[in-house]
Amino acid sequence: MNGGSLGMRSGSYGSLLQNQIQQQQQLQNGGAVQTTPLPPPPPGHVIGRKPTKMFKEKESFLYWICKFAGRKKVGMLLLCIISAAVFLWVLYVGKGDAREVVVSRPAFGYEEYSYREPLDEYRMKNSSPVISESVAQPPPPPPPPPPRHPCESFVLPPPPADKKRTGPRPCPVCYLPVEEAVALMPKDPSPSPVLNNLTYVYEENLTKSDSFGGSEFGGYPSLEQRANSYDIRESMTVPCGFVRGTKPGRQTGFNLDDSDLFEMEQCHGVVVASAIFANYDVIQLPKNISDAAKENVCFYMFVDEETETYLKKSDDLDNNKRVGLWRIVVVHNLPYNDARRNGKVPKLLLHRMFPNARYSLWIDGKLELVVDPYQILERFLWRKNASFAISRHYRRFDVFKEAEANKAAAKYDNASIDIQIEFYKSEGLTPYSEAKLPITSDVPEGCVIVREHIPISNLFTCLWFNEVDRFTSRDQLSFSTVRDKIRAKTNWTVNMFLDCERRNFVVQGYHKDVVRPPPIGLAVNPPPSVDKLPVSQPQLPPPPPPVAEISTASVLNSQIPKVPAKRSRDRRSGSRRHRKVVAGAKAIDSS
Repeated sequence: MNGGSLGMRSGSYGSLLQNQIQQQQQLQNGGAVQTTPLPPPPPGHVIGRKPTKMFKEKESFLYWICKFAGRKKVGMLLLCIISAAVFLWVLYVGKGDAREVVVSRPAFGYEEYSYREPLDEYRMKNSSPVISESVAQPPPPPPPPPPRHPCESFVLPPPPADKKRTGPRPCPVCYLPVEEAVALMPKDPSPSPVLNNLTYVYEENLTKSDSFGGSEFGGYPSLEQRANSYDIRESMTVPCGFVRGTKPGRQTGFNLDDSDLFEMEQCHGVVVASAIFANYDVIQLPKNISDAAKENVCFYMFVDEETETYLKKSDDLDNNKRVGLWRIVVVHNLPYNDARRNGKVPKLLLHRMFPNARYSLWIDGKLELVVDPYQILERFLWRKNASFAISRHYRRFDVFKEAEANKAAAKYDNASIDIQIEFYKSEGLTPYSEAKLPITSDVPEGCVIVREHIPISNLFTCLWFNEVDRFTSRDQLSFSTVRDKIRAKTNWTVNMFLDCERRNFVVQGYHKDVVRPPPIGLAVNPPPSVDKLPVSQPQLPPPPPPVAEISTASVLNSQIPKVPAKRSRDRRSGSRRHRKVVAGAKAIDSS
């Protein structure tokens, strides 16, 4: 066999594969391979170009396939490979029955996404596509911004430049319409920080633990009980007036008729309350009250028997115990001899007298309400996310200056005021300064209180009342002490708004022109220091200092003659302008 003739190519049209097959047949037959000379090409034939290298490689690859394909094992192997490839291809195509996204994760950590959509779903464009859970959903669009409050852009204008009027005056306030204000009333009570459960002391047999202040109506709380009341906890029991009796207003002092108590318990929403004792003021009828407020808001005016007699004689009281919108409630067995101290009971303890009310608005008897209660609540509570609101004094911000002004105006016995201020100084009271910011004032204008009845605000008014019960009835002096002690234990505070805003929704009247001597303070001894009192048995207070030994006659001789002197000048003067100035000064002092 001529080995060099294997795979020999000629320039004819013959195929290399045909020559190889003939050579293999000859080898199998045992014969030698004969090289047959090819005939010369026909005339005019042009010999083609030399095959390229790539073509030679392809022919070499096919040669080896054909060479080994005839073997039985190699052929079966090729058949299995071809069958597996066809099966995988059919399986791959068959997965296209549903629209899906396939996520593959190569070893390098990147994600590759391939998308397939069958023809059936392509034709059904209106049908909802089925998307695999592995697809990351696009983030939802951001919620639309909350609508802006209509009063958000309101700016308080500067006061008018009127040199003739230098006293306090009202300023503009942006109120919402009544319908919008009612719609913004919170459905749930405001959160009460720290304190969640508040109960009140009830004791039938009272014992006076020390001789320092207090009353039977207030329960004579000791200084130790007072200190414990400022330790704010989740559940507390504190004295809060009405200590004797099973129910506030029933055999407790400040007694009410059962019919009135029943009606007061039916008030479940908003209550507007005021009081006149000793026939000291003229009842002011509310104005500009909406139909919604007339139907749903409770208006209560508390009076004593003396004031009731006056109302009956003046024919102002109808058969339904009403004067306009006010329902008149007569109080019997008043706990104090001072009419202004009696007025502090409904002012600070409305949550005890109206146990089912959510909100309350207190106004002094000399004030006339001229704005709807829902608008006031929205402006000073709901809009500010507050549960207690009171206006600050228009001129004074410091308790020490307020005490001096009270003594100068003969608002109370000077010795009792000094004792109260000295006691607060021993507890850390300091003059107001900018270091107390964001607190804007230590002195409120206490003739209006707007609040929500929740445990923490109820505790605040209870402890505030206890200070008024123990010390003087001038509640402006004790306000900041109670507020700061509660604020030190919780994040709760008071919304103190401008006094000119208060004057926007109430019109200030004047007390009846009756000459009354200033109240003489009770014989109050200076309190002992709280940290010196033993827990088991409180020690007796030290003897009173010389300042507390001022006689009643000396107080009357040094203070009372000033008031008639002013009034005598008013009577001699026929000037209307002079009377107007004096009345304004009187109203400022009384506030």
